[in-house]
Amino acid sequence: MHVAEAIRIALQSLWVNKLRSVLTLLGVVIGVASVITVVTLTNGAKKFVTDNINRYGASVITITKMPQTFITIEEYLSYQKRKDISYDDYRAVLSECRSCVLVGSDHSTTGGVVYQTKSTTDSTIRGITWTMPAIANLNIAEGRSFTESEDEHNAHVAIIGADIVENVLGQGDPLGKEIRVNGSPYTVIGVAESQGKTLGTSMDNWVGIPLTAFLHQFGAHSSLAIYADAGGGGEVMDNVMDQLRVIMRARRHLLPGDSDAFSIDTSATFGNMLGNILNNFGAIVVAIAGISLVIGGIVIMNIMLVSVTERTREIGVRKALGARRKDILIQFLIESATMSLTGGVIGVIAGITLAKVITLVISFPSEVEIWPIVVSLFVATAVGLFFGVYPANKASQLDPIVALRSEL
Repeated sequence: MHVAEAIRIALQSLWVNKLRSVLTLLGVVIGVASVITVVTLTNGAKKFVTDNINRYGASVITITKMPQTFITIEEYLSYQKRKDISYDDYRAVLSECRSCVLVGSDHSTTGGVVYQTKSTTDSTIRGITWTMPAIANLNIAEGRSFTESEDEHNAHVAIIGADIVENVLGQGDPLGKEIRVNGSPYTVIGVAESQGKTLGTSMDNWVGIPLTAFLHQFGAHSSLAIYADAGGGGEVMDNVMDQLRVIMRARRHLLPGDSDAFSIDTSATFGNMLGNILNNFGAIVVAIAGISLVIGGIVIMNIMLVSVTERTREIGVRKALGARRKDILIQFLIESATMSLTGGVIGVIAGITLAKVITLVISFPSEVEIWPIVVSLFVATAVGLFFGVYPANKASQLDPIVALRSEL
């Protein structure tokens, strides 16, 4: 029997016994679909994190009160006792860090934006220095950003996101319009490029005002974040981090041997941490999916054993007509592999579809790649071959006379 004929018989068997086929392939479909869904979503999340890191630049160093990651509640409580990062700290870093290319700072809160009869209550109000658009690669689609003078002199000017234009300002040129941010008037001087949605949340529902105006209006009662662009990696970044640490330790009056009372991280720190979490999560799900594949393989083996019993006469006739043991063995192995490969193809389609549905529903990023599809189909086929060996071997060892007599 040719390979094509064996594949045709396997597909025909699946089509004729539809319910049995569904139950047979269910384990393989679930296993492959789980792997494809998780890998697609994980790749999307990694790409999203990478894009956001690139938005700040790989050479950007962040100074914060608390680190980006902590494990226990005890660590959190100890970090909360640290002194807040203040505007004076930002000014000190700005004036004393000789190797820094750019230095900026920001803080944010949630508030309302009003223009005439339209308003929002859940917009993000960002206080940013004039250097932050360059540090964060924030592109201005219309108008301009702040000037250094506006930043230093508490100017009431604002940069707005696309949602504010669409939902609050409405038709017409947004530049020059006066909006009220939590009751205070600000003149719109720029509109930022749209950043879309992430996890169902719009990234464009915000207003940026000079940090001095933000602190004057909302108070300086919480910690800021300071950003320093080192302008390069390797030794350059290490040198800038050392300078920043010296400046901050001096401002905290820390003695040699005392632990830092602040956190200094590169922009890749969070990305590496999240990447490790995603990889570990993916590995766990893949392991669980592997169990589904094993169960699917066992089901395929059982169905192939049933098929051997049902086709005993066919096997006897073929052997009586000269079919060798190897021919029977290969036929059943091909049929088993075809069944599992079919389940793999269905699983790939189901996995990609599920991932894209999740993306549409909650805007979780997804990224389809070829390698997980190829690996999944290969593993599914290998499972079919492995669990098809026993029934195929049993079929190939049937005595033709006994096989023919069994149907009499």
